[in-house]
Amino acid sequence: MIESTQIVNTGRAFREDFCFSDDFGSFSVANNLSDKAGFFRFGSATLYGRCSMNPSPSPKNLPFDALDQVESNDSTVGLPFDPDEVFDNMRMERYATNAAGTAKNILYDAYYAVRPLMPVWFRRHLQKIRLQNSRKLPFPQWPVDYTVEIIQEQLLHLALCAERRARVPFLWFWPHGYPACAIITHDVETDEGLEFCPTLMDINDSFGIKSSFQLVPEQRYTVSDRVLAGIRDRGFEINVHDLNHDGHLYSDRQEFLRRAAKINQYARAFGANGFRSGAMYRNLDWYDAFTFSYDMSVPTVGHLEAQGGGCCTVRPYFIGNILQLPLTTTQDYSLFHILGEYSINLWKRQIDAIIAKNGLLSFIVHPDYIIEKKARQTYTSLLAYLSQLRAEGKLWIPRPGEAAQWWRRRSQMRWVQEAGLWKVTGLGSESAQVAYAFATEGGVTYQPSSLTQDTALSGSVRNLAVEVGS
Repeated sequence: MIESTQIVNTGRAFREDFCFSDDFGSFSVANNLSDKAGFFRFGSATLYGRCSMNPSPSPKNLPFDALDQVESNDSTVGLPFDPDEVFDNMRMERYATNAAGTAKNILYDAYYAVRPLMPVWFRRHLQKIRLQNSRKLPFPQWPVDYTVEIIQEQLLHLALCAERRARVPFLWFWPHGYPACAIITHDVETDEGLEFCPTLMDINDSFGIKSSFQLVPEQRYTVSDRVLAGIRDRGFEINVHDLNHDGHLYSDRQEFLRRAAKINQYARAFGANGFRSGAMYRNLDWYDAFTFSYDMSVPTVGHLEAQGGGCCTVRPYFIGNILQLPLTTTQDYSLFHILGEYSINLWKRQIDAIIAKNGLLSFIVHPDYIIEKKARQTYTSLLAYLSQLRAEGKLWIPRPGEAAQWWRRRSQMRWVQEAGLWKVTGLGSESAQVAYAFATEGGVTYQPSSLTQDTALSGSVRNLAVEVGS
């Protein structure tokens, strides 16, 4: 039992993610939280943070369930941990011991010193040895981890029960009521990959899917105005991919700041709003040096990535002013050359799981790795499957920049109470869908509202309304 609590302004991230009105979700936090953060259970989820009971240094064999310590009274849910702290720990990878920006070990430096001299087949062999047991790690959970969404659903259920509400309205995650979103991205790593980009655009266009190309500004190849125009004029997006893709972007703080300044200059020159680092190395605490609108360098679960960890969520989130579009599926390189698979079965498993959580399906498919016929056929099978889901109304497939713009606009929409109605206002609200969350036995369900939209428009903004107290 929680012996004593103090009311704190917690649940901020929970309310912001759902865009609830300010009157929903009151949480208190125990004032006797542990000095050190660790792992503990909360229902079916593994969490990392401080807790009213001593958390474990390992995610294995967790001794107690924090859900048993929850109390509710006077419409307030008393928690044995701070949910905002836990969300930040997951999304910022605070639990990870191999965060970028720490000193790289001798083997890492030695590997990158001789990597240019290694044949591709030998690099793949070394990577398979290192990653062969990574899928067995207990946390994050491979092949998809949505711990953040599980916590949100638990908190939502607790809040509904504490306030004795049958349902609560919130802003649906994607425009026009789409259940989920999918984006395709292409990291271009070599001259050969760059030359294949027009063919890749032809393949994408045959399925009516536009994607983004992440280009390395220095050393790998020449990014000419002709290359930029050739991508942009066909309706595809251009983003910046590291500076020179040497694996050392985050090795030293001062060198990082020098490189980040150059990366920002290339972003302006390319007309790019998005970024992804080489090999998805990252140090999220240094992101304030970037001027991008969005980043795509954080995996949901990093067991098959050069840097482990993962943000444990399948939906976008903010790191300061930068929106993170996490990588939620296995890269093509890992699928083909680490796992040795040339089917879309694993991708289908991930797709099903992410759609079930109304998340973002994000794919990295390198033009460099699908030149070969067998790999190209696997990619076209993926596009065909995504196109089928889109035709069935299950997926919105925008360009990454469009997905980022939607999520940013959604975060700025507001609930306004007028004449007994809650109205949603803000730029882009004409595309917004109000939904309801219902408490069920041990969980929640989401359901689109049956509301009708007001006919009055204010500029390009349409108000959506639901009854107060719903």
